[in-house]
Formats: sequence, C-alpha cells, structure tokens
Amino acid sequence: MKIPANRLDRAYEKHKEEYETKALHVLRSGNYILGSEVAAFESEFSAYLDAKYCISLANGSDALWVALHLLNIGPSDEVIVQGNAFFATVLAITRCGARPVFAEPDLTHYNLNASNIAACITSHTKAVLVTHLYGLMTPMHEIVNLCRTHGLRLIEDCAQAHDAKFQGQAAGTFGDVGCFSFYPTKNLGAFGDGGALVTNDPRLAENAYCFRNYGKENNCGDYIIQGVNSRLDELQAALLRIRLQYLKEDTAEKNHIAKRYYAGLRNEWIDLPKVYLGTENVWHQFVIRCNRRQDLIAYLLENGIETAIHYPIPPHLTSALRNLRIKRGALPITEQLAETVLSLPSFYGLREDEQDFIIRTLNQFS
Repeated sequence: MKIPANRLDRAYEKHKEEYETKALHVLRSGNYILGSEVAAFESEFSAYLDAKYCISLANGSDALWVALHLLNIGPSDEVIVQGNAFFATVLAITRCGARPVFAEPDLTHYNLNASNIAACITSHTKAVLVTHLYGLMTPMHEIVNLCRTHGLRLIEDCAQAHDAKFQGQAAGTFGDVGCFSFYPTKNLGAFGDGGALVTNDPRLAENAYCFRNYGKENNCGDYIIQGVNSRLDELQAALLRIRLQYLKEDTAEKNHIAKRYYAGLRNEWIDLPKVYLGTENVWHQFVIRCNRRQDLIAYLLENGIETAIHYPIPPHLTSALRNLRIKRGALPITEQLAETVLSLPSFYGLREDEQDFIIRTLNQFS
C-alpha cells in the first residue's frame, strides 16, 4: 500500500460536479474580480463564524500583514508570537518593520498560553499574534484578558483552524482581527491562493475593504489611502462557497481520523498531541512527536507511508532572521518541537483501511 502525505484530488472528486458547474458559471459570467461571488462568500463566511465582517484578500500572508498594518503596528513595536509558528506568520510582523518576540509554546499542546505570553511583555509590546497551530484551538479567555489588562492588540492566525472553537466560540473572533488562509491544503481550501480577515470592528473593516483595492473608496473614483492590490478572485470565491457548505462534514471527517489515531496508536517511541479542555479542534494536521524521527521517517517510507515535517526549522533559526541575533538554545521547547514533530497522513478521503495500515505500521516500529 502506498499512502502519500497528502492528496487533494479525493476532496475534489467528492463534489467535482458542483465545482465544475460553478467554475463554468463564473467563466461565462465575464465578471472575475470583486463581483457577486466574492460578496456572497464574505457574507457567508462571516455568518458561519458569527463575525460582523469578512474582507477577502489574495492570500493568508496578506491577511496577517494587512491586519497588523491597519492596527498601526510599525517600527519600534514588538509583537509577541509563538516560536513554532510558520515563517509567514513572523514575516508579516517584520514586513511592518516591527520586531517579533518569540514566546515558547506548550510542549504537549504545541500552542501558546497566557503565562508564556506574559513573560515576554515589555514597554515596547504592541500586540500578541496567536496561532491555532495544526488546527488545535488555543484556549483564548486568559489571553484575551491579558491583552485587555496590558492594552495590547490581539490578532489570531487561523490559517489552519477553520471551524475550530473554544467554548463554542469560533477561532478568529476573540481578538481585534482573525486571519485565514485558503491555500489548497487548508481545511477550507481553495483551488489556488486566497485569504481573508474577519473582525467586529467597523472602522477596521472599512479600512481593509479600501486598502485591498489600492486604497480606493467604494463607489467613488478617489483613492483615499495608499493601498495595495490584494483581492480574492471570483472563481476562488465561488469554489470556496461550495467548500464552506461541506465544512462541518469535512471537520467531522478530520475528527474521525484523529479519534482513530488516538484509539489505535500504541508505541513507546511516539507521543500523541494533547488538547485543551473546552476546545473543538479541526486537525489540519495530526502531529506526533518522536525522538527518533529520522529513523521513523525512513521506516515509514520503506512501508509506503509518506509523512511531512511542520516545521523543521523554527523561524528564529532561519537565515532570513539572523539579524535578530537569537542563538540556538534560546527557545528550547520550540527547538525540541522542530526536531521531533512529524505529521501523519490526515487528508480528506483517507480511507479506514489506509488509516489501519498506518496505525499497524507505526505500532510495529521499534
């Protein structure tokens, strides 16, 4: 049996007639940018999350950067971010001219907690950027209270957490703004790039609508700010509307895969992720830890199972951020995770016989 780390075609095949019909409809409409499909998707996605506003953008990286920019994050500001976040999350901070300050995640849950954030606050701290990594929801109430106490902006990176919740409230709706990616591998994935930010702040929303389209005021020929070109196109919006209809069903499938891994995996070399009480997780990735990772990867490949590492180099040790002068060993938990995490196959359409084979093979590793 050959099992890849990911397969996108199975999710497509499940609803291909709907996707193809919708794609033809958009192509024949002659309306491809900021049309009715974009407006409808923004309305439907904000309603799904119980947020007031959704502003779609070209990609998830732009969503993070635009959010920080519109919250007036800039040079001399510090933004606290978890050390094991994806590089793009940190890049959004440096793109604003601000300085990322890395907080250690929890070793077994992979995400931030309020106490680790509190330890990083200085007089220059302007914001906290929380990532719900791997689709595992971060418990937000203590973090929200911490930010309010210190007068800090709160941004949520929800690129891997579509439909995740804490105590019934959706990821992306706790802070000033929530940022989403619709990259094809995401739980709510497009057939190309796409992103969005959601907010309950009418002024921020108005600025974002304007900023994404060169700074042009709606229904007006004037450009009132110096904006950018970052727009979700009609075709992707239309296809995302179909994906959104099935998101709850797809989330249930991801949870079913995770439950089977939890129930079946029994190996002393493998540590399973833990989840926080009150969280509803969506398992964008199912990430284990193994101190013999390279041996495990080779063993799985010999048995036809591909895996992935999210992520092998933490941001503070990348060549691009060497100007921050953070030495190896400064973030021991972050670095330990980078050296031990391994993502198992957990894609839409992963069959139970394939899951059984993965579980059986992992349990035989020694």
